[in-house]
Parts: sequence; C-alpha cells; structure tokens
Amino acid sequence: MAVRGRCTKVLPSELNKVCPQRGDDPTMHPRKMSDFEVVPNLQQSSSSVSKSRRKAHFPTGSNEKENLISWIPENIRKKECTYFVESSQTSDSGRIVCECGYLREQHLEDAAKPPIFLGKEWDSSRHIQEMPTDAFGDIHFTGLGQKMGKYVRVSSDTPPRVIYHLMTQHWGLDAPNLLISVTGGAKNFIMKPRLKNIFRQGLVKVAQTTGAWIITGGSHTGVMKQVGEAVRDFILSCSHKEGEIVTIGIATWGTVYNRESLICPMGGFPAEYILDEENQGSLSCLDSNHSHFILVDDGTHGRYGVEIPLRTRLEKFISEQTKVKGGVAIKIPIVCVVLEGGPGTLDTIYNAITNGTPCVIVEGSGRVADVIAQVASLPVPKITIALIQKKLSVLFHDTYELFTEGKLVEWTKKIQDIVRSRQLLTVFREGKYGQQDVDVAILQALFKASRNQDHFGRENWDHQLKLAVAWNRVDIARSEIFTDDHEWKVQGSSLRSLYKRSAGRVTFTMDPVRDLLIWAVVQNRKELGEIIWAQSQDCMAAALACSKILKELAKEEEDTDTTDDMLALAEQYEHKAIGVFTDCYRKDEERAQKLLTRVSEAWGKTTCLQLALEAKNMNFVSHGGVQAFLTKVWWGKMCVDNGLWRVIACMLFFPLLYTSLITFREKRVQPMGCLTRLRAFFTAPVIIFHMNILSYFTFLLLFAYVLMVDFQPLPSWREYLIYFWLFSLVCEETRQLLYDPDEFGVVKMASLYFKDFWNKLDICAILVFITGLTCRLIPSTLYPGRIILSLAFIIFCLRLMHIFTVSKTLGPKIIIVKRMMKDVFFFLFLLAVWVVSFGVAKQAILIHNEERVEWLFRGVVYHSYLTIFGQIPSYIDGVNFNIDQCSPNGTDPYKPKCPETNEDNKKPVFPEWLTVILLCLYLLFTNILLLNLLIAMFNYTFQQVQEHTDQIWKFQRHDLIEEYHGRPPAPPPFILLNHLQILVRRGLLRRPATHHKQLKEKLEKNEEAALLSWEMYLKENYLQHQQCQEKQNTEQKIRDIAQRVDLLAELLDLDRVKSTGMVEQRLVSLEDQVHQSAQALRWIMKALQGNDFSSGEDMPAVGSSKASEMKEVDLEGKPEESQPLYHVLARNLLYPGSHTPRFPVPDEKVPWEVDFPLYNPPAYSADHKDMAVQDPFSPSLECLLKINYNTMDGLINRQSFHGLYTVQDGLPLNPMGRTGLQGRGRLHCFGPNHALHPIVTRWRRNLDGSIIRKSLKKMLEVLVAQYPLSDVWALPGGSLEPGETLPLKLKWILRREFWPQFQNLLKQGTEIHKGYLDDPRNTDNAWVETVAISVHFNNQNDVEMKRLNSFLQGCDPELCIRWQVLDKRIPLHANHKELLHKVSTLLGAYY
Repeated sequence: MAVRGRCTKVLPSELNKVCPQRGDDPTMHPRKMSDFEVVPNLQQSSSSVSKSRRKAHFPTGSNEKENLISWIPENIRKKECTYFVESSQTSDSGRIVCECGYLREQHLEDAAKPPIFLGKEWDSSRHIQEMPTDAFGDIHFTGLGQKMGKYVRVSSDTPPRVIYHLMTQHWGLDAPNLLISVTGGAKNFIMKPRLKNIFRQGLVKVAQTTGAWIITGGSHTGVMKQVGEAVRDFILSCSHKEGEIVTIGIATWGTVYNRESLICPMGGFPAEYILDEENQGSLSCLDSNHSHFILVDDGTHGRYGVEIPLRTRLEKFISEQTKVKGGVAIKIPIVCVVLEGGPGTLDTIYNAITNGTPCVIVEGSGRVADVIAQVASLPVPKITIALIQKKLSVLFHDTYELFTEGKLVEWTKKIQDIVRSRQLLTVFREGKYGQQDVDVAILQALFKASRNQDHFGRENWDHQLKLAVAWNRVDIARSEIFTDDHEWKVQGSSLRSLYKRSAGRVTFTMDPVRDLLIWAVVQNRKELGEIIWAQSQDCMAAALACSKILKELAKEEEDTDTTDDMLALAEQYEHKAIGVFTDCYRKDEERAQKLLTRVSEAWGKTTCLQLALEAKNMNFVSHGGVQAFLTKVWWGKMCVDNGLWRVIACMLFFPLLYTSLITFREKRVQPMGCLTRLRAFFTAPVIIFHMNILSYFTFLLLFAYVLMVDFQPLPSWREYLIYFWLFSLVCEETRQLLYDPDEFGVVKMASLYFKDFWNKLDICAILVFITGLTCRLIPSTLYPGRIILSLAFIIFCLRLMHIFTVSKTLGPKIIIVKRMMKDVFFFLFLLAVWVVSFGVAKQAILIHNEERVEWLFRGVVYHSYLTIFGQIPSYIDGVNFNIDQCSPNGTDPYKPKCPETNEDNKKPVFPEWLTVILLCLYLLFTNILLLNLLIAMFNYTFQQVQEHTDQIWKFQRHDLIEEYHGRPPAPPPFILLNHLQILVRRGLLRRPATHHKQLKEKLEKNEEAALLSWEMYLKENYLQHQQCQEKQNTEQKIRDIAQRVDLLAELLDLDRVKSTGMVEQRLVSLEDQVHQSAQALRWIMKALQGNDFSSGEDMPAVGSSKASEMKEVDLEGKPEESQPLYHVLARNLLYPGSHTPRFPVPDEKVPWEVDFPLYNPPAYSADHKDMAVQDPFSPSLECLLKINYNTMDGLINRQSFHGLYTVQDGLPLNPMGRTGLQGRGRLHCFGPNHALHPIVTRWRRNLDGSIIRKSLKKMLEVLVAQYPLSDVWALPGGSLEPGETLPLKLKWILRREFWPQFQNLLKQGTEIHKGYLDDPRNTDNAWVETVAISVHFNNQNDVEMKRLNSFLQGCDPELCIRWQVLDKRIPLHANHKELLHKVSTLLGAYY
C-alpha cells in the first residue's frame, strides 16, 4: 500500500529536495484539528496576476509564484479523515487500515483518540473534514527530459468556478474555443494500429486548430495514455509554436501512485514525480504528457471514480462560459469522445447525452464503444435485452460472467436512451471516413447537435458560423454551413417544381430532328441526345417521348446495370418536361394547357398528356397545372368552385339551375331561361358521373330485390326492366369498344379496351349474367340460373369500387387491393403445397380406403384448409373420438368414414403421437410462417402505394375524368337514346367521329407556330437556369475541373512529343522556386514574430496543405423514427426535483402484461406543503383504502380518459406501463392528475398583414410563457386544482376579469388531445392526463385576440409571455411540442 503524503514521515534533508522553498516548517509535526481555520471559499490574491499565457515548461516567475502560494491555500481545500475506524479490509502489505483506506499513522493525531461524539460507525459526511490543500505547483517528471506541468489537489466539493478561475487567471490558460472530454477504458487495451494512428492524429489536429482543451482522467493507462502519447507525438513532430496543446488530467488523489512527492504546503516549484509503472500495484501513475492535473480528494484511498462528479460539474461550468474572439462571442462548446470503456464509461456517455453534450463513439476501439456503435443505427425498439446480452458476451468475453440480469436491464435502458438521442450521437468508423478524419468527425458532431438544438424562430447558422470562425476551420464551414441545402432555402420554394419527375410515350412521323433524337436515345448517346433535345422545337413532347422510349427499352434489357442507366436517363428527360411545363404554366396558364392537349404531328398525332398517361408517369400527371386543367374538364362549363351540395340539389330539382345557385365560366350560358344553360349543366362530366352513380345504385337495388323477393318462374315486369337495363349497359360497353375517333382500328381499340381492369370486370359480369339468364329461361335449370345470377350480382357490386377512385382517400386503397390480389394468387401456390401434403398424409394415416370422391376432397383439402383457422378435426387424436359422428364402413353419405379402430372396444388404433406432431408442424408453418409471410407481403404492398398516395389518386382521377368526359350524358337505361343518336349519325348519315375538344385539339398552323415559339423561348430560360444551378453544384465544378485537367494532360502529352520533356523540366524548376519562396516567407514571419511584430494570432501555414474531407455516420439522415410505442419521458432514470433514481425499465418491459421479476422500483412521494389538497405523503394501507379510484373522490376527479385502470394493493397502476418509480412523485394525487393545456395560435404575418409562408405552408405563432423559477418555456396551462376549470398557471397569465371570456374561447376551440401525457413526473401510481384545446385566431383584427393581448400586458410582471413562431425547433417541453405538432397538422400549417 502506498504511503499517504504526510510531511511527518519525511526527513528534513529529503523534504528540502522535494520542497526546497519550505525548509523547516511547523507543519512538519503532528497537527491538531484546532490548528486549521475556516477560510473563505474564494478570495482574490493581494497582488495582480499576470494575464499572459504561462507556458508549462517555462520556470514560474517569483511574483506569480507568490500569488499562487497565497491564493491557493485560501481558496482550495483538500479532505482528511478525522476519525480512525478499523476496517475489515487490509492494505496490500497486510496492515490494518481505516474505513477510509489509510493507515493509522497517516491520520491526524486527534483521529486516533477515543471518540466522544462521533459515534462508532464510520461516516464520510461526519468523519472527513476539509482543510487547506498542501499539494500544488509545478510538476516535473523525473527522467523524462524537460516535461513540466501544473497540478493541484482539490476537495471533491470544490466549486467549479474556483477551479476555472485557477486555470485561467493563475495558470494563465486562455479560455478554450472547444472542450473535448475524452473518456473510455481506464485499463490498457489493444487498438488496431491504423485506428490508433487515425485517432491520435485527428484528436490532436482538432485541438491544435481550434484552440481546444482536452480533458481526460490523467493517468498513464488506458485511453488517457492514448491521448498523452498523441500529444507527445504531435509535440515532437511540430515546431514550438504549433506544439501548445492544453491537456488536463482530472484524477482521483487517493489512486495516484507516488503522490507523497507532490505534497508541499508552500507549493512545489517544481515537485519531482517519478513515473513507476512496475510497482504501482492497484494504483495509477500520472501521465507525463498531460500539461495540467486536477487531483480530486474525498479523503479516501484507493477508490476510483471519485473525480467523476467534479469533472462533470467542471465541464458543464466551462461549457456555460462565453468566449470572445475577434469580436465574436460564443458559448464554449463541449464534445465527448469515447474509446473502449466499461460500466463507468457507459454512465459517462449517458450523463453527457442527458446534459445535451454530443458524443463521438470510436468504433473498433472495443467494449462499450463497440456495443453502442453496433446498435446506433438500429431503431430503438430493436435494441432489446437479448441483443445487448449478445453484444456483451462477445465484446466483454473476459468479464461477461460479472453481468447480472439486473445489470443487463440497466445497460439496455441506458443504451436505448443514448441511441434515442441520435442528434447527439456520432459514430466514427475508420473504413467510412478514411485516415486522419477524427477531427472532422468531432467538429461535425458539434454542428449536428447545433442544427438539432431547439431555438426561437431562427436557424442556428449564425451560431455555427461563429464556431467555424472561432476555430478557424474553413473546411468545416464549407462542408457544414455553406451547403446547397441552405442555398435552396434562401431561394425559396419556387424552385422545387423543377425537380419533379415525369415521363412520356413515343410514336413516329417523318421529322429529321426527331429521328436523330430517337437515334441518340436508342444508342445511349446521352450528351448528344441532350444537345438535340435543346434544339428541338416541340421540346416538351420530345422529352416525354424520349422518357417513354427509354422505359420501354429498359423492359427489354436483361442487364441490370444497363436497365438502371436507362431508367436514370428517362428520369432526366422527365425532369426536363416538367421544368419546361412549369415555366410555361407560371407565364400563362391557358397557353400551358393548350400545350397539354395540342396534337403533335411529329410524335404520332398524340398529345403531351397522352404521352405521360401511356407511360404511367404519375409525377407529370400530378403536376399542379395538369390537375388544374383536369379540374376544368371535370366541371365542364361550370365554375370549379361550385359546391357539391349545389350540384346534387340541381340534379334532383333542375329548376334551381335558373337561380344563382350554380355559376358558369362562359358568359353565353349566364342568361336565365337559356336552354344552353341546361345542356351545359347535364353534359358536365361531374354531373354525368353522379347521374351514373344514381342509376347504378338503382340497378343494383332492383336486381337485389328480384333475386331475393321477386324471382318467379315467369319473369315479372321488374325482372324485364333489369334485362332492359342490362341491355343498355351492353350497348355502352360496345360503344366504348368500337369508338375510334383516332382511327386506330378495331384490333388496337380492342387491345386498349381490354387493358383496363374495370372493362374486364364489366365483360365478366355481363357474360355471367347472360349465362344465368339463359339457364333461368329454361324451366329445368331455373334454380341454377338463380345461383348464377347471384354470382353476377356479386361481380356487379365489385364494379362499385371504380366509383371510389374519385375519392382521394379510398382511391389508392383500391390499387392496394388489386395488388394484394396478385400477392394472394402467388401465395396460394405455397399454401397448396402444405395443405395437400398434410391432407393426404392425414387421410392416409387415419382412414383406410375412402372411395367417395367428395369425402376425399373434404378430408384432403377442405378440412386441412379449415384447420388453419382453428377448426381442428375432433378425431385427430383419440381423446375426443366419438364413433357416432362417423360411418364405420363409409356407407352413410352424410358422415365421414371412421378412422382405423380396434374391433373389441372400438378405440382408434392409429398413432396419435404422429398425427399430433404432424398437426403441430402444419399449424406452425401455415399459421405462423406462411400467414405472416402473407401479412409481410401485404405490408410491403401497402407501404409502396402509401408513399405515393397523392400521385396515385391524381393519376386515377384523370382516368375517371377522361371516361366520363367522353361518355354520353344520359345514364342507363336512358343512355339508349344517345346510342340511337350515335348510330343514326355514324351509320346512316356517315358523319365522322369528332375529337374531344378539350383533351385533344388540333391547332391552326399559325396558332401552333406561335405556341411552339413561346414554348421554345421558355425552354431557353429553363436551360439557362439549369446551367446556373449546375455551375453552383460542387459535383459539376469537380467535373469541369477534371475535364480541364484532362485537356491539359493531352496538351502536355502532345507538347512532350514535340519538346522532349521541356515542360516537365520547367515545372520542376517552378516547384523548386515555390518551395524556396515558402521557406523564405516562413523565415520572415518568424523573424517578425521574434521582434514583437506578431498580430496575436497563430502564424498561418505557408505552403499547400490538403484538408481532409469526411462524412459522418448518417444517423441524422435516417428516416425519422416513428413515435415510440411507450412513454419515454416518464422513464428518465433521474426523477426531476429529487435525488431518487428510477429503476431502469427498457422498452420491452414497459407493459404490465410483460413479466418482469427483477422489477423493484423505489418509492417517492414529495410533500407539497403549499398545497391544501394532496394524497398522503407516506401512504399506509389504511389511508389508501379511503381513496375512491375510477370515480369522483369528493372534488378530486380520479377518472381516467382511458377508461378503468387497475388498482393493486391500494395503489393504481399507470395505464401506459411501468415507469421505474412507485408513489406519486411530485404529483398531488394517486391515479390521474388532470391538466388543461390551451394552445393559442395565430398566423404569422408581415408588416403589410400578409401571412408568411415556409415550404408553401402558412406559419403559425403560438402563445408561450416562462414561469418564475423556471428556465424553460411552456404552454400556458398546467394541472387543474380540484373543482377548478382553469389551471392555476393560466390564471397567473390572465387577469381575473378575462377568465370567463377565455373559458368561452376554450368551448369554441378544437380538442386535439385528450388523455395520457408523457410527463417526467409520472410514476407507476400517479400520472398526468391532459386536455389540449386549440384556440386559433384566423383574423389579425379579431376582437377576442386584441382583448387577450390587452389582458396579457397587464398580467404578473414576474411572468414572461410572448408570441413565438411555431416550428419543430421551438424550445419547449417534449410533450408540449407533440401537442403543437398536432395543432400544425390540424391547421395545415408549417411545422
């Protein structure tokens, strides 16, 4: 055991060597506690302290030394044990020690005397006393050259401000621009050589370039040794000026080996310290490569981890300080870097994340760092106890047996909380970032945390820019601040439409430009194709046609890479078409819509809209301009803003048309009494659609009535009406099949007709109906005819789904159903294998020679299929066998044949164990494996369609509009009149079919030429804009530079042939001259600096240096994790407002239904002395039985919004699951504690009153408040007192006379949440339930809002209230932000 630093055991001669300035001192003799006086906590020294930075390896000046000797003992303490209590443990040498770990002779003289009042049990709070420190000054590591540092022994209770004052004022350190806290394994561990080099170089680089402080544990082992060696290597390889890196070691005094050499009451200047690793035993030596040491003393010996609380407080204090550099003031940022590590490291990471400190985990360093790195990219629900146990068994294989089940639970909970804060977690992977990039990872981690930090209505770019300026890291500013994302935000949302995708189709006519474009596309001449397209006249149709060609070629291509290239090129042409159309639509909507319907002779007499439709280009069809055109077509000649109820009213009572109920676009149909008005109304597609719906429902009702009520041997008049109705439907389908205005031919039209799924369904229904009708008219097949007609009715009902395509909600669901039907079709093949195999085996084992075919089918297929759904045959085993339920010989046609039985007792003789095993395996594979496979297939299909819901609906909407635009206006059966009219006009009068005037229009030559010229002009604008964007793109810049370099290389090659190497010689000469110039400049700069001509800043590097580039682990870029399944805030390990820790509860153990034998939460109930109504502080069973749960208990409402909750042992259980804490915590009542949160919002407006928008959405402002004694902002609301309707906190904000008016506003508001609130105060037995009501003022001149503002201005002056811009970065409680998100969604506002 090492001897404690006591001067009584050091000879005078030896003492003079250690502390030469001290000589004989009264403190050499044993001391009494009365010799020490209590001194102030912090006093300024009598003389001024030099503000200049003192170099650690320079001798300390006499004035500075005197100031330090006088200041430190007055302000900094140590701790000593004042009461010797014999411990059951012994020292390493077998000697008796005190409970504090020290020997008897290492205590004060009074400590060994019999106790009078101190008691018999050793208590650190009573038996350890603070005294002036006796160890400080300069430390010199003997035998290691001129290595010199600063050190001080401090009490574990020393305020951080005192230590910071010592470092900045007396040690002469400049305030850091960055604080890097390195933590990890305290024991030596093995790192890959490459990773070790990358870490060392990167860490030192970030410290040297930014002016950072590095804080470690200070010992010569583990991660601290790695940091020290990194600093050492950097100092040895750099000049004197570049080698200044502040490395602060914060270690435990009681674990430092050879610490007695540091004890010098008058200061060691220097104190000689010997680094002796061989004899240190369980203690640790200080690392010689650290520049400063803070040795934390709690009065004990040999106990590690004492320094952690003080280190945490000091780091937090430093991070709260403001550093001013170059006129820029920033708060000192802090980052935690983790290598390897054990349980203590995990606690450090958890505390850092909890305090908002970003952490960089170095993957590959081992143990804790690798555990977190390997699960960091997983969703939190997937980080389970089993997974962590598996990781620990691999990475902690030597000490895995020490992990108890409780420790595994605690680790899982902490790792889940760490990973949940992804914005603060960065994983450095060697393979991804490359060499020497740890510095960029550290700085990017800070920027990522800054970007995700909550703020009040402004981006954190200014803060990030200040950091980059303070660090002097231009590379970080370029990669993290001045990025394209910020430029897009500045330019606004108007550019977004240029990046949508579109597609098209192609046909052919004689056109040289078109033919050359097609050739370039087919031959994959990308650049040539773009040049030709830029010169083409009909550019939008050409782009869509090229996209269509490429997509069709991709279907024929077998090479996957070539297919991907074709599809990518097709997307580029789609971008071009959308970009040109967007510019055209912005300039002139009418002209842009003409471009959609104009017949293009060059591309097969088709239109742009048809090209996009045939290629199923949903992006193009869903464009706003296309949708506006389709809406006009849908409403015909009526205005598009007519309400649907007005349309239906006029349909049912058409004289309303001659009122002002319906408005029309064209002026000629506006006069009253005009027949044109009636025709315009009933020929609109929207009217035709609703009339057909009404007709179809009538047909189905009549059909159902005939089938169920009026199906006679001889058809009734209702049945004849159905036949007539069906005949009209057949005529309409025939018209659709033969209608060929474009003269494609019957074969082409039939092909197009049968491509439509709904047309196939119509033909199927009609054919089944005709079959049933034929059977029905034959008396002998009357009943089969009714059955077939019933099947036809089912198909007709399925046809109703086509009507729902007009719905934005139901339309995409129909696509999902259609695709799922395909999934089911392929799934049935897999299922049939198991059904048949099990059915045949079961039938063969149980029943002998069943000859009846129908019962064979029942046994093999039918019963096996029903078994999947739980209908297990009773005779599968002998327990439920009943011979009366079967036929022994198989002669009863209504009973199955009996299994093989014993002739004596009629018991089954088949092997029951085998059939049971087969049944279990069958159910296992079908119920669990195959059915879950089907569910997964359905889920995949649903997700695919759900991601493009809006596009699918808009695409389907076009098909519906086009169908009803070309449909005769009369509904069936009156549609026969229209068919007769068409027959007369086409068949007898021989008049050709007319094109749809709106969906396909052939323009006059002059008009078409003017339209194409206008399109060409806007295309040029679009291309110019695209070129500007590409020039600003970094990739394009690199591409241009590469082309120039290639061109230069070719020129050099040609010149080399001509001049035989003359260019190389000149370049070498030029390099030598540049190198000599750089050396001369460096010499001049050093000379100027040596003569005090320096600028006070670091000397800039002369010569070229290649800054490494890095991309951090993209945790931030992952898809936003879905909302957690269970409460999160209610499981924070440290309960707010107390020192009571919660029992760790991982996500998987939250539900009460999940077995958790280890669960043993502590109990905590705060005593609210200022509250008249509260449940018992220390509840006994007698007190608890007086509480009436799930009802009104006097004035206290103990009813939950979630229904009845469970009461166990007199205490209610949180309906959302475990929280890790029993009792009621800081809440007033057991069970639900009701609250009210009004969310008062208004639109954010400019000075002119216009509403401000962001991302095309309106922006909101919300009323927030900051209450006294609180550092955070919150919504104006809170807990409801018993019998009250408004929260007390809300009453603080509002003046009393406004309370009734505000209650009226709440009644008029919209309830957005009613139920459980994930609150940090929640416990197992008490929780918060709230009602959140949205009160929105839509008008800026709203009287109620003005009254509210006036009453707010006169509220409590201690409150701070403001209207705050609402977005996801608003700094409120997390549960309050969830409520704001709901309000934004409700109002369609930006969030």
